[in-house]
Amino acid sequence: MAKTKEAVEEAPKTARKRKTEGDEAKTTKKVTKKRTTKKAPAKAEAAEASPAPKAEPKPKPVAEQPAASGGSEDGSQDSTQRPQNDNNQRSGDNNQNNKRRRKKKRRGANMTPQTNQRQGGGNSGIPSHILPSDEELEREARELEKAIESKGTEIDDSITIGVLQKMTVEELAPVADKEGLEEFHNLPKQDLIFKILKARAAKQGLMIGEGTIEIMQDGFGFLRSPEQSYLPGPDDIYVSPSQVRRFGLRRGMVVSGAVRPPKENERYFALLRVDRINGHDPKDVKDLPNFEDLIPLHPEERYILETTPERIETRVVDLVAPLGKGQRALIVAPPRTGKTVLLQQMAAGITKNYPDTKIIVLLVDERPEEVTDFKRHSADTVEVVASTFDEQSSRHVQVAEVVIEKAKRMVEFGDDVVIFLDSITRLARAYNADIPHSGKIMTGGLDANALQRPKKFFGAARAIENGGSLTIIGTALVDTGSRMDEVIFEEFKGTGNSELHLDRRLVEKRVYPAIDVSASGTRREELLMDPKELELAYKLRKILADMNVVESMEFFKARLSKSKSNAEFLMTMSLG
Repeated sequence: MAKTKEAVEEAPKTARKRKTEGDEAKTTKKVTKKRTTKKAPAKAEAAEASPAPKAEPKPKPVAEQPAASGGSEDGSQDSTQRPQNDNNQRSGDNNQNNKRRRKKKRRGANMTPQTNQRQGGGNSGIPSHILPSDEELEREARELEKAIESKGTEIDDSITIGVLQKMTVEELAPVADKEGLEEFHNLPKQDLIFKILKARAAKQGLMIGEGTIEIMQDGFGFLRSPEQSYLPGPDDIYVSPSQVRRFGLRRGMVVSGAVRPPKENERYFALLRVDRINGHDPKDVKDLPNFEDLIPLHPEERYILETTPERIETRVVDLVAPLGKGQRALIVAPPRTGKTVLLQQMAAGITKNYPDTKIIVLLVDERPEEVTDFKRHSADTVEVVASTFDEQSSRHVQVAEVVIEKAKRMVEFGDDVVIFLDSITRLARAYNADIPHSGKIMTGGLDANALQRPKKFFGAARAIENGGSLTIIGTALVDTGSRMDEVIFEEFKGTGNSELHLDRRLVEKRVYPAIDVSASGTRREELLMDPKELELAYKLRKILADMNVVESMEFFKARLSKSKSNAEFLMTMSLG
């Protein structure tokens, strides 16, 4: 009886003890579950934040799946195992997500949206199925040669692609009517040219095309038109990688040859045969030197800008800052001082006195009406290339690089080239906006590496030993109220070997040209001027130095207007 009584008394204690142990087990289970659940997102966040390795380890397979209710025979073991399995599952999901992200990035890097093809560098990232293969073009080129040999006739070049590109939209309309096109009145100019060329090529089979080649990263290239300022468009001509390698084509070369129309799934005209490269036989290009290997010299041959007695502006430039072949000249100009008109008159003087010189006018970030005005007041032989202020900075950079590469190729062939750049300040701004920023910011918000490529552009001007020269006349803006413009001018200040300063005080008095004679000059001008002419020019400078800017220019203009030429002015003027 005593033992039974003790057992009865111990039963409630045992029940309470078991209940307490059960509560402790449940509490331990909940705490363990919370801890493991909190660690899982941290691991997931770390997996997302850390860079994914090249070879992703596969998650370990889970031996047992926990029950849906979360319970098992061994409650404590199940409560620990389930969060660990969840963590493995989440880690595997994160690895799969990282792989998908990397695949998307690779696809995005290889694919360029169609809307971006007309910006910046142009036709990069073009799908290969819309371009003809090298083997196909080579086969068609052989068939073309056989057809020409059998028939004994050449391709009709009465109307080439270049001729159509030089026409206006109004002039293209009757040509489109003649070819039987319909509903073409609302088409842009480049699309209209493409339709005309396709209709004409369908009748004749082949045409003659010409353009300046721009080579893409994939090795192929496109012939672009200077009439469209080298803007990518549907009338571009495709050049295969094998042709680029075979003829040693370089960016900026002017290539002409037989062109076939695009086929059913293609988008561009294709070059079948290379006839001329910069006006020379393609065989001559193999021994062409590189521009960087040519030896630069001081300018020794002079450009005389004087044309008529009434053109006082160019006569003043000849006496104050003479221009030579290979000059690197800088026109320092505040706003509204007549720099654009001065550039037009200088270009007209070189065109008239030196018809063999190639002249390119590059207008960067310019107003559209200024572009039209420059084209209408320039000779037909002057190439005007422009990028207006409403276009992206990448477009400004692309135009500038095509122009400088084209000029270099001309110099390699022994030509004299002159580039009029308006303005180098805006070009530097475009490079500053286009390049990846280094994190080193100069005064005015200018990146430390932004001026490296504009300086390379300006530094390409040089006279070449044994023939050829590249002259660059650029304008630098000052007194604009922008600290960045001042920094750009200071960086370019010592890079040129000729400077022409324009003064706002002369403009306020309506005295043109607004040239500050005392601040303008050319380095090593003794190499350009006759010794007697140089002596008289020095005496003239001494007289003008005693006057202020306005009085000196008024005196200078009055004396020049009384003579018919600069030589007569220097010989007859009393310099007492």
